[in-house]
This record gives sequence, structure tokens and C-alpha cells, in this order.
Amino acid sequence: MIHKTTTPHQFRNAMLKELGFQAFPKHYYIHYENPESPENGSYHLYQREGYYDWGIADYTINHAFSIQFHNPDPLLRLGVVYDGTTKFKLENEPVSSFHPSAFLVLEQDIRGRQVWKKGQHFKGAELTIYPAFLEELNHRFPNYAILDYFLPNHTYHYLPADVLSVIQRMLYLDQTDSLNALHLEATILECMGAIIESGNSKGANAFSDQVDFGSVEVGRNRRIRFCAEDYHAIQKAHTILTEQFVHPPTIDALSQKLLLSPQKLKSGFAYYYHITIGEYTAALRMDLAATLLCTTEKSVDEIAREVGYQYSANFIRKFQAVYHCTPLKYRMREKKSGKTNS
Repeated sequence: MIHKTTTPHQFRNAMLKELGFQAFPKHYYIHYENPESPENGSYHLYQREGYYDWGIADYTINHAFSIQFHNPDPLLRLGVVYDGTTKFKLENEPVSSFHPSAFLVLEQDIRGRQVWKKGQHFKGAELTIYPAFLEELNHRFPNYAILDYFLPNHTYHYLPADVLSVIQRMLYLDQTDSLNALHLEATILECMGAIIESGNSKGANAFSDQVDFGSVEVGRNRRIRFCAEDYHAIQKAHTILTEQFVHPPTIDALSQKLLLSPQKLKSGFAYYYHITIGEYTAALRMDLAATLLCTTEKSVDEIAREVGYQYSANFIRKFQAVYHCTPLKYRMREKKSGKTNS
């Protein structure tokens, strides 16, 4: 049977159902096991519902199953897998495996399928932090942009030593049946604090050091290599250009603002976004122009000025190159198409 889930809550429930686990509430947590096959293990769930979950697993799969998932909201997951390998397939990505190791991943709008096989044994612990708690952290500690430390949907396999120490302490408190709600939230905050401490003034941290930010060839026997600081600067450039595409800053002005050389800015933007800066702003301008042609009665000259072209002839030439017709023909064609569809 293949389950389809759109939230972590649905995903967990589908997995527990396949395991035949039933819920047995305890003082501080929920204990799950299959009362007919207790030898298959258990799962402990601590949570502040809607804010974070702390799950501790030690169970054996009694039959094969898979779960399709789509998690549109950002989730921060971290923990340790001590035993067991799970295969999963993300949309548009090759099949991957989750092996015994520490891990952290910032998931953003992921789709995929995870597969379990009969006889596999899993032992580990995972902390899942939901958007509500991330927003609460941003409100309470506005100077600490915790999500900026991670690349979306990239799994890191090394955690700062202080984070691992906190995880071990949480596991010990679980074993002694003394992990209460205050311990749980305090230790989560301690994990976040350890992550913040791993950063330095240049933008590198315990996680960026695990990532190869790539390089590009810019001449014979010469390459430009990118670091975490470059990557974040180019992200900022993308944001600025998206917001100011009608009248974008020049390459020199943008490079000075971001403290990045013009060559590294241009080559890095093309490397990460697969389009040049000029092509990107032009595409946004043309998209806005097409929208204005279909939704307003403004003249071509007015639209040209509104999307940043001083001379309408230049605008028309660019529009024809993108849409293979003049702006007026595009307007007539789209309006005719709209009437036909209605």
C-alpha cells in the first residue's frame, strides 16, 4: 500500500499505522508500540504540537511499504540515525539513502517517496521544528536568522559537538523517564544557540563548511571558486534584482553594495541561477509587459516606460525576440483567446 501525505503529521501517522503501532499516553510523552508484537520495538513522541516534535525510534519493519509525501512548508529536521538505511526519492532527483549518521536538513516544498523493506531495523532520534516555532524564534531573537545557516533541501551529516551533546542528554532523559516539557524546549533552544555559535563574521559556519559552493572557469587555467559568503551575497543580488528589475542597479553598483567583484557577481549569478543578470531582469520586464498588455488598455509607449525602457522601439524589438510577435499583435491574440475560452 502506498500512502500519500501532505504534512509531517500525516506522514508519521501513516508510518505508525503500517507498523501496527498504537498510542499509549505517558506522563511526558506518547509511547507507541504494537501490543500484539512488542518485540518489533517502539516509538516515543514528545511534542509541543504545531511547534516541534522529538521522536525516538527503535523498531523493526514487519512488512514492506512506502509513503509518498509533499511538504510545502519549511521544516528543520535534525538528529542521529544509529541503525538502519532508508531509501527515498525526491522529485527530479536520483534515489538517495539515509544511512547511520548525524543529520540536519532544512526542507522546503519537497515531494518524493520513501521506501521501507521487511526486516529492516531502525534506531535513532529526530527533532522536527515547524514554521510556527521558527517564526517564534525570529520574533523573540530577531538578530539571529537561523535559517540563513542552511541550504534548502541539502542534508548535512555533521552537527556541532555541542548539538550532539544536547541530543545525547535528551536521549538519557528519555531513558530515565524524566524528559519533561521544560527540558525539551530548553534543549531545543540550546541546539539553536550552538548552531548560531558555529558561525563567524565572514558568513561561514559548521554547515557551510560542509558544502562545495562550486566554481566556474573564467579563462585558460583560471577558475573562480565560491564560498559561503559569496553564495549569500549572490542570493542578496537575486533578491535586489527581483525587487528592482524595472530599474535595476548596474553591475558595478550592485557589486559595491555586496562587496563582491563584478566578475564574481556575474559568473556566480549565472552559475547558481542558470541565467545572466541581464537576461533575468529582461525576462521579468517582458513578463510584466505581457501582463499589462492583457490586463490594461495602456499604450505600447506607456507600457515600455513602465517596464523600464526609455525608447519604445527598443522595447518592441525585445518583446518580439521573446514572444515572436509585436506587443499589439500579442494583445489582440490574447484577448481573442480569452473570449474564445469564455
